Amino acid sequence: MATYILLSTLTDEGAKTIKKNPARIKEVNKEIEAMGVTVKDQYATLGPFDFVNIVEAPNNETIARVSAELSARGSVRIQTLAAIPIDDFIATFKT
Repeated sequence: MATYILLSTLTDEGAKTIKKNPARIKEVNKEIEAMGVTVKDQYATLGPFDFVNIVEAPNNETIARVSAELSARGSVRIQTLAAIPIDDFIATFKT
C-alpha cells in the first residue's frame, strides 16, 4: 500500500455541516475505507488547511477516485500528495 497525504479545506457548506454534525468527519472516514483506502492518521489543523489526513491506498487510481468523489460533493477542496517513506527515498541514492 502506498501512503498519501490529503490536505483538506472546508467550503462554507462543509463548515456548516461540521458545525451541525461534527461526527460527520468519522462517517466520511468509513466511506473512504469502503473505497479501499485506510485512514492512518487525521488532524484538524490551523492555517490554510482545515484537516490533514494520512492514508494508505493500493494505487494512484484509487486515491484519485477518493479525492474526486469527496471534492464533487462541494463540501471540501482537497490537495492530494504521494508520500515516500524517508528510508525508501534515501535508498534511491544508494548504488
